[in-house]
Amino acid sequence: MNMRTTVLSVLLALSATGVQAQTPPPQDVAWPGVLRIEVDARDIGRRIFKVKATIPAKPGPLTLLYPQWLPGAHSPSGPIDKVAGLVVTANGKPLQWTRDQYDVYAFKVDVPDGASEVVAEFKFLSSQGGSQGRVVMTPEMLNLQWNANSLYPAGVITRNLQAQASVTLPKGWNYATALETERRDGDTVVFKPISYDHLVDSPLFAGRYYQQFDLDPGAKVPVRLNVFADDAKSLVVKPEQLQAHRALVQQIYKLYGARHFDHYDFLLALTSKLGGIGLEHQRSSENSAEPGYFTEWDKNWLGRDLLPHEFNHSWNGKYRRGADLSTPNFNVPMGDSLLWLYEGQTQFWGQVLAARSGMWSVQQTRETLANVAATYDRGRPGLAWRALQDTTNDPTIAQRRALAFRNYQLSEDYYSGGQMVWLEVEGKLRALTGNKRSLDDFAKAFFGVNDGDWNVHPYTFEDVVRTLNGIAPFDWASFLRERLDGHGSLTGGLEAAGWKLVYTDTPSDAVKAQETRAAGINLTYSLGVSVANSGVLTDVLWDSPAFNAGLAPGMTVLAVNGRVFKGDVLKDAVTAAKTDKAPITLLVRSFDRIDTVSLDYHGGLVYPSLQRIAGKPDRLAELWKAR
Repeated sequence: MNMRTTVLSVLLALSATGVQAQTPPPQDVAWPGVLRIEVDARDIGRRIFKVKATIPAKPGPLTLLYPQWLPGAHSPSGPIDKVAGLVVTANGKPLQWTRDQYDVYAFKVDVPDGASEVVAEFKFLSSQGGSQGRVVMTPEMLNLQWNANSLYPAGVITRNLQAQASVTLPKGWNYATALETERRDGDTVVFKPISYDHLVDSPLFAGRYYQQFDLDPGAKVPVRLNVFADDAKSLVVKPEQLQAHRALVQQIYKLYGARHFDHYDFLLALTSKLGGIGLEHQRSSENSAEPGYFTEWDKNWLGRDLLPHEFNHSWNGKYRRGADLSTPNFNVPMGDSLLWLYEGQTQFWGQVLAARSGMWSVQQTRETLANVAATYDRGRPGLAWRALQDTTNDPTIAQRRALAFRNYQLSEDYYSGGQMVWLEVEGKLRALTGNKRSLDDFAKAFFGVNDGDWNVHPYTFEDVVRTLNGIAPFDWASFLRERLDGHGSLTGGLEAAGWKLVYTDTPSDAVKAQETRAAGINLTYSLGVSVANSGVLTDVLWDSPAFNAGLAPGMTVLAVNGRVFKGDVLKDAVTAAKTDKAPITLLVRSFDRIDTVSLDYHGGLVYPSLQRIAGKPDRLAELWKAR
């Protein structure tokens, strides 16, 4: 049998079974009727969502799609593995479905004559623990994401598909979402119809312990902070803490001068049980923090740039996003080439806005920037072989899976590496204009347009360059491409701001806070290791003293110079070795082997900090000052 005959036989077989050979591409047409999504979220003990999707359809072949490419994740990471028990019916009778052989996110059915809709029911078996993915249900709260709990028809651009969602919650639970409520019948909430695009962009938090705070009292466009917690005591908020969050709203309005939402809802979970998240949406954001976010305010300062970061995404990433990320539905592949702006500049503004709003002090902001700068000075040897631009492929390549040597492999460095690029752009704008223009002007010109509009407004690299040239004429295309495609330093913005990166033997409060969060010690710039309190090596810097001695992540340090391992014991040994020329000796376990490793290192403890450059103006102080 020749190839032509084989292909023809396959097509005839598919035709005989009524199964489509190809998924219909999205068309810019209106889909008749309303897609109805009903979710029963009461099975919190077994963490099961029960889903019923009613899809308007006409007789003939129909392809149902489960969202694959997820906005905010920038990757084909739709949790299809958690879908189980799929049953499709029409007029009450079961239909045979077939999964596409080459696309596991596509389910094909034949709609019988006389049917005007099909009903697809399935269970979303959410994670029972960290090894299965992020936990989205606990006894006290849940996080419902509509992309994980719905199906939609192929053949239509999803902004043209009207959808109406409802959810049945555990008895007495409160909820918050950007969706507008049509009615509540007991524990079942029905939301007003909206496009499927915006439904997916409007997740829901619900829980036993809940408090809502108005962040812009009296405003025509409401901004609310919706807080869910593991227990009621975590919901105690002091006036000055609330004021910092209110200041954030005003500072971002001053930055952009326009809003791209009709209301905005922060969804914040204070929890040690629900999986961690920071995910942007147009009119809301999903966020999580330590239970002591408010009640242990000083201790938990390090994570307080999360809300500024995600709020900023309403402008950068949701309203305006890279053209290759603006796809017609959730199963057309996305392109991530402009994430150095989408995430990189958002990382920049997230920390700047934390300072301007008072959520961080100037010292905290400066120490955090020192840590970021050190990463791109000494902590990313992988930049010698891999460009920052190439890391925009990481959402697809790695999908945030753990890596053996992240510092050498790189992973999504467009975030903090992008931040450093934009710090340098900030300095260049000020230098070109005699300190009259800055990145604030770019933010307003590029993102602060069309007040009140919240339809997607894509951008390209050429748009970025054109806007920068409108602020200060320069060869911006070459400037950006040299930093994105090259292998040089990314710390040039510091000197332009009047500061330089130095290294001392004293850890900053930011380093200490990072060590507390990581439950370990960070000796990246001395021995070249990060070590958990248990002794497990969580990171080994490529070509560092530790790496060259044969150490690797996953090994366990049992003893240091004959003493049982503790973080302070290892730090003391590093300090002592500065004057004692004997090597540091580690007893290390790897699998079932125990070996002695000698590190001939005598440089002492090394931590980054920023130091003023005499005679140069302090542009960081100007950048971080409240507007």
